[in-house]
Amino acid sequence: MARLESMPAERFPDILGLAYSQAAGTMQAHVEASVALPLQIANASRAAITAVDLAKAGMDGPHDALEGPFGYFALFEPGDLARYTDIIGSSWQIENVSVKPFPSGRASHGILGALDVMLREGALDPSQVVAVDVAAPPLIHRLVGRPYSTDMSPSYARLCLPFLVPLMLRDRIIDPRCFTPAEFANPDLAKLGEKVIVRIDDNPDHNALAPQSLTIRLHDGSEIVRTITDNLGSPASPMSEAQTRSKRDLARSLANPGHDPRIFDDPLAYVTEPR
Repeated sequence: MARLESMPAERFPDILGLAYSQAAGTMQAHVEASVALPLQIANASRAAITAVDLAKAGMDGPHDALEGPFGYFALFEPGDLARYTDIIGSSWQIENVSVKPFPSGRASHGILGALDVMLREGALDPSQVVAVDVAAPPLIHRLVGRPYSTDMSPSYARLCLPFLVPLMLRDRIIDPRCFTPAEFANPDLAKLGEKVIVRIDDNPDHNALAPQSLTIRLHDGSEIVRTITDNLGSPASPMSEAQTRSKRDLARSLANPGHDPRIFDDPLAYVTEPR
């Protein structure tokens, strides 16, 4: 933000164009559960910062990066710029930023969130679960519907509902320290993981994350059915105080013992002020 504040508004098209010119990455890394997925996101962030510096140094960039014949809307995702320009000054997208409750793929949070709520409310006894069926839009199936594998990688595990569901039922939390070969080969997790089915429903929207239908089959033959309309942590489904506390407690437990306490106690000061 400090970089942008020092730039005149007439240079913004250059900044956008330079950032667009450096953009790269596809869904292939996600499909293969490659660790290159977060690398792509990091590269995009770096490109944004570099674009500001390049424009500040006097370099120009393409000015029609969004709507041009080879712009973003033509090559990557159809869009209408008016959706954004017509609400400038009256709608703030920061209000729609989602909080990520669990250290796993965002598409897994609808199901994991529903399980979390049931476990907290005492509405589900994990020891009685024999199978879990998820009916979800195509995007959910593509992103986190991959099958359980005892030799998966950590990057695969965080995108695998058949592993994440048994882990949540066992630990009532998703702890990334469990993304290990020993846990992947754990017979109890694998046994239930093989009975977690993620099916594609009839939703025609290939970008939809909801609704999803969760059916949990129990030892006595009964079923628990839940409909998920929003992913936990989204503006439409915010985390409860207890869920937020659990997230912070996990973050604290993962932090280096010698960390600056302001990371948790005063994060704004940690980012803006010297130690």
